[in-house]
This record gives sequence, structure tokens and C-alpha cells, in this order.
Amino acid sequence: MKWDTGLQAVLASLLFAATAFSEHTSNWAVLVCTSRFWFNYRHLANVLSIYRTVKRLGIPDSQIILMLPDDMACNPRNAFPGTVYSNSDRAVDLYGDNIEVDYRGYEVTVENFIRLLTDRVGEEMPRSKRLLTDERSNILVYMTGHGGNEFLKFQDAEEIGAFDLAHAFEQMWEKKRWG
Repeated sequence: MKWDTGLQAVLASLLFAATAFSEHTSNWAVLVCTSRFWFNYRHLANVLSIYRTVKRLGIPDSQIILMLPDDMACNPRNAFPGTVYSNSDRAVDLYGDNIEVDYRGYEVTVENFIRLLTDRVGEEMPRSKRLLTDERSNILVYMTGHGGNEFLKFQDAEEIGAFDLAHAFEQMWEKKRWG
């Protein structure tokens, strides 16, 4: 039986993908809202929607790092105190009782974000605020906020550039923090 070269390539790709997938032992998520203030409510709703999704997909809170710069759920302008909704029908409260925020308020900085990714945090940092990954980990990094070509603003006070982010990912690769 003669195998078609295209079919061989597809089968080889599937075999490679299955092998690569089986080598990954953990999934992690780093979810960052970089915007403060009430008028950026949508950015909080964005990151909480992703948070809810990754939890539903089976990633436990112990493997999710959530960074929220402002507590818009308790803002006096919130008509529904203690809640965050992504649309006007208010079907799903994204804030709810089942949310674990790891970095809050002024802890959400470019420096803390880069330190988290590259594992340059102090020994006093609790395990719950660390990205405990290795070369067999998958990591989803989701960031939402205001930015432009090659930069994203953190709380209207500082910016992270595309090169800074690329350098952090390169350091993570060198330290075998993902694979």
C-alpha cells in the first residue's frame, strides 16, 4: 500500500501534536486588567469573563493569577453594588462569591507583572501570588486595557512595551517556565 505524501505529513503532524500535548502537565492563566476608574468598567468585565471561562474549562484558582487594579464592583456609581456584568441583561454576575484576586489595586504594576512572569519575586511572596510553572506548562496571558501600537498602559501611570513583554517571554523560555 502506497501512502500519499500529503497524508503522511498530516499523520506525522497529528502524531507530533499528540506527543507534544501529552508532555504538557499543567495549564495556567495570567489575567490582567490594566485600567482603573469607573469609565473602564468594560475592561474589568473582559478579564472577569476570561477568568470565568478558564475556570469552567478546568483550570483551578491555584493556577490562575488574577490582577485587578480597581474594585469597580463596589464603586458608588455601580447601580448593582458588589456585582460586575458583561452585558445589560445582567444574566451572569462575573464578580460573584467565587473570585480570587491575587494582585489588587496598586499591586497591579508593570514591575510586578514582569516579576511574576520571570519569577523574580521575593521569598516572602506567598505561593498563591506566584506562577509555579515549568517546561511542561501551558500559560495563557490575557491583558486588557488601553494601549496603542506596541504598548499597553497600566493604570494611566506607566506603560509596558512590546519589547519588554517579548523580553519577559524570552526569559521565561530560558528559565524553562513554559514549553
